[in-house]
Amino acid sequence: MSNSKIIEQKQQQVQEIADKFRDSQTTVLVDYRGLDVAEVTELRKQLREAGIDFKVYKNSMTRRAVDAVELGDLSENLVGPTAIAFSNEDVVAPAKILKGFSKEHEALEIKGGVIEGEIATLDQINELGDLPNYDGMVSMLLSVLQAPIRNFAYAAKSVADQKEEQGA
Repeated sequence: MSNSKIIEQKQQQVQEIADKFRDSQTTVLVDYRGLDVAEVTELRKQLREAGIDFKVYKNSMTRRAVDAVELGDLSENLVGPTAIAFSNEDVVAPAKILKGFSKEHEALEIKGGVIEGEIATLDQINELGDLPNYDGMVSMLLSVLQAPIRNFAYAAKSVADQKEEQGA
């Protein structure tokens, strides 16, 4: 393969990684060194079922990509074996799945990541992992929204009742 062909392939890969960082709601970087094949397979399955793209790229390629999308500070996490989980739809899912998995498999280490375009600390990723998933958040939101609506309905009814009494 010619040198120009290799360079072109590398540029394409850097572009692909950069696009994934750009399109992703949440991206989490992990060190998977101590996991065996079965554990990695299980982790991939859990992530895939949640619609999360989980890939291993060369750190040199990823460094170029994070520079291209102005997330260069992530480079300090790109040491040793690094796998990256990209989630385009669900902000919470990658942090939640990876945090849960790392509780059962200490070999998996969360290194860092990006939440909605901002570089996130380990603490922020762990906090995100503690949040309920989308369905859980929707039901929490609905219960919060329903309380005032119920109170409003009672208030409106009592005002209407008073008006009827006064009008009678």
